[in-house]
Amino acid sequence: MTAACLVVLAALSSTLAHADQRADFLAGRTRECQRCDLAGGNFKRRDLSGVDLTGANLKDTNFHDARLAGARLAGADLTGANLNKANLSRADLAGAVLRDAMLYAAILDGAKLAGADLTDALMGVARLTRADFTQATLRNVDLRKARLADAILTGADLSAAALDFAFLRGARFDAASLKEARLMGVEAIEASFVGADLSGANALGANLRGADLSRAVLAGANFRRANMYETRLEGALFRATAMPDGTVRDE
Repeated sequence: MTAACLVVLAALSSTLAHADQRADFLAGRTRECQRCDLAGGNFKRRDLSGVDLTGANLKDTNFHDARLAGARLAGADLTGANLNKANLSRADLAGAVLRDAMLYAAILDGAKLAGADLTDALMGVARLTRADFTQATLRNVDLRKARLADAILTGADLSAAALDFAFLRGARFDAASLKEARLMGVEAIEASFVGADLSGANALGANLRGADLSRAVLAGANFRRANMYETRLEGALFRATAMPDGTVRDE
């Protein structure tokens, strides 16, 4: 009986501690609120640089134009969150859930998104220079006109992602899945797609000059009018692949 009471008291104490921490965070008395429930909160244009919201519930939270530089958001649930124009440079979002999140014009330079789930996220015009998306899921994500310069997307899942006119110069997509991805007009000079799966991808008019597609799967991909000057294709798999000059390559 005594042991059971102690367990209940410990749980109650933990709940009260989290409630106090949440109240202190909302009042601006602390910048730490790990695993707090802040779902639906409004932090529009707030300066939250360096905050620790590791594992927090941030579903549908409004961070529009907020400053989250260096924030710790690993494992946080940001499903449906509004992060439009937010500054998330160097933020740690490893393993975070960002399904249906809005990240239009967000700044994610140097951010860590390894293992994050960005399914159906809207990231048009976002800045992602040197961001790390290793093993991240980006199914159906909209990255049109985003800047992915030098970003690391090794092993990432970008199946059916919309990257039309995205700036991908020097980005690394090695072993990534880009099945049926939209790559029309992308600027992918010297980008690396070694071993990537681009089956059914549409790269119409893409600039792939100097890119490395060695051992990539290009079955059903469309490269019509693409610039593939000095593009490396050693060991790539072609099957009904439309080449820049309109010919179809099978081998």
